[in-house]
Amino acid sequence: MPTFKVKVKWGKETYPDVEANTDEDPLLFKAQLFALTGVQPERQKVMLKGTTLRDTDWGNVKLKDGITVLLMGSKEEDVPKEPVEKTLFVEDMSETEIANALDLPAGLINLGNTCYMNATVQCLKTVPELRESLKKYPGGVGAGGGSTVAAAQSITAALRDLYDSMERRGLGSLANAQGSAIHPLILLQVLHTAFPRFAEKTDHGGFVQQDANECWTEMVRMLQQKLPPLDVAENSVGEKPKSLVEQFFGGTHSTELKCVESEDEPVTNGKESFLQLSCFISQDVRYMLSGLRSKMQEQITKFSPTLERDAVYTKTSKISRLPAYLTVQFVRFYFKEKEAINAKILKDVKFPLLFDAFELCSSELQQKLTPMRAKFKELEDKRVEDSQKADGPQKGTKGHGEKSEKPPVPTRKEPYWFPEDIGSNNSGYYQLQAVLTHQGRSSSSGHYVAWVRQERKPTNVASATSAAVAKAAGGLGETWLKCDDEAVVEVTEEDVLKLSGGGDWHCAYVLLYGPRVLEVPLEEHEEENDSAKVDDTVQAMETSAKSP
Repeated sequence: MPTFKVKVKWGKETYPDVEANTDEDPLLFKAQLFALTGVQPERQKVMLKGTTLRDTDWGNVKLKDGITVLLMGSKEEDVPKEPVEKTLFVEDMSETEIANALDLPAGLINLGNTCYMNATVQCLKTVPELRESLKKYPGGVGAGGGSTVAAAQSITAALRDLYDSMERRGLGSLANAQGSAIHPLILLQVLHTAFPRFAEKTDHGGFVQQDANECWTEMVRMLQQKLPPLDVAENSVGEKPKSLVEQFFGGTHSTELKCVESEDEPVTNGKESFLQLSCFISQDVRYMLSGLRSKMQEQITKFSPTLERDAVYTKTSKISRLPAYLTVQFVRFYFKEKEAINAKILKDVKFPLLFDAFELCSSELQQKLTPMRAKFKELEDKRVEDSQKADGPQKGTKGHGEKSEKPPVPTRKEPYWFPEDIGSNNSGYYQLQAVLTHQGRSSSSGHYVAWVRQERKPTNVASATSAAVAKAAGGLGETWLKCDDEAVVEVTEEDVLKLSGGGDWHCAYVLLYGPRVLEVPLEEHEEENDSAKVDDTVQAMETSAKSP
């Protein structure tokens, strides 16, 4: 019987005098190896002088007593187990699977040139205070919309119900699949009833494209009539806001009128309210701030009581009240009499992701903004200092350059409004959170899209692409989304910055800036005492919004 005693080497282990009978199947020899090592036969790779032993026959493997056989393979318990939830990569997923994994919001179906309304709805949805106030609104959609009051009630209720449907659909297992996008039919119907011009049709029977900023303005005006303000502090100064829209979207200009043609006429001071700032685009305007600044001083013609005739005045405006949410319209359309259309200015005008409105404010408001701005600067300086300290010692070490990760430091959020003026901005610092764009050559044609910033929730998606997208969006906790009717996809910060214009690509038309919130790290001795007090003002505001 051709039986040999061989030496088996497996990793660091060596097994002498292992019997191998070449008249039997090699699987019997592998069974002996399994008994010795615990390596299953299907995991075994047995080699002798570069030749691998097969399961069916010995082939070219020539054994002799004392020869060393090499065994390769791992025991089953040493092999990493397949994860219960398989890791998915963005590159291997369909659009629907990506939408589910990244927690993308529900899209809105285009009902025939209704992209202007869909984009407006998606942008306004980024304001949490507005969503909370709508949830509390008790009114219903009315059958008729003849009066302004009935129209305001119907539009407010329809928007509330639409947001509710979008949130519930977003929590479903088929979130944002094209078949599960929302039909905003009720909102469209009440919008047409309230504003018949939005219901105009073409010769072919389809709806005419409308101006998205007109839709934005009218919807906000309707909400202004129906959403009450949050509780106003007892120590509030000035006239109390009449609505949540005025509270969180409304600003105030301090104006000064000086007659150019009469030195004797005294300067007239006044105040003007606004829900939007206009960025006028001229040949010299290359940046949003300069477009806003150009509107702050202008010449107008009005009746002069001193000269008893029309005269030229210089009007100077400064912002005396900054709202929490600042809406900026890029004035891109002008009427061409020859073609009788609202033609578009395609000029490239850059806008920032982080906007500082300090320069546009009155001296009195600038003084009020200074304390919170000093806190922002103090925190940023401390972060730079801590970063330098963390990097410094590593330059002289001989290690692998690994940084010891510190646990996240607990923080508290500072209120972004003045104590006596809920819904204001107390620093002048803003962060871009939504952009409504237009693609085309006139306001009555083309296509509107919403680009919104969203907090990213933890997912099981593993991809360098998604990580890069999150990092580009300003951190792993947030990202940007392109809401193109029913299609909602993730985009990068760079994609958003390309919306500044200059060609036939999507051009920024309406921008919505939200307040930058200061998060102050808690000291160790403060954590227990202050944790109960964190965001007291914010919580009080939210309680007020939810109370009946």
